[in-house]
Amino acid sequence: MNPLSSGQKAPDFNLPCDTIGTEAGNHLSLADFAGQKLVLYFYPKDDTSGCTKEAIEFNGLKQDFMAADTHIVGISADTVASHNKFKTKYDLDFALVSDENHEMLNAYGVWVEKSMYGRKYMGIERTTVLVNRDGSIAQVWSKVKVPGHAAEVLTAAQKL
Repeated sequence: MNPLSSGQKAPDFNLPCDTIGTEAGNHLSLADFAGQKLVLYFYPKDDTSGCTKEAIEFNGLKQDFMAADTHIVGISADTVASHNKFKTKYDLDFALVSDENHEMLNAYGVWVEKSMYGRKYMGIERTTVLVNRDGSIAQVWSKVKVPGHAAEVLTAAQKL
């Protein structure tokens, strides 16, 4: 269960992002998007089946998100180098943030205990957070199922 809810202030962050594109080599923070809407989508791992499908869906709707004055940022615990390879391989046109120390992942409540084949481990629960222009949370999607999800987030962003 995600501890974030609509109306509360989005937790701040300042983390390194990929080194390809407009944000090249920078750190991104919540303040960088002040006055704009922002999609923060948390995904488990670069270049895995579900994460690739999700990234491609968001990327395919990038122009529609921009028309809705909404930026997209993907976040995982992968390294910047891994993000660079993933972004290049699939020609992704939005920032990927690296949170190797799990600071943002913990602040957003997405670094959770998971279980696979009876083995427990810590990992990212696929979650998307839509942030309003004022920095408050508009909507949270937890335990995301990938097909059609990006379009659902776009519809919500267009209504803000």
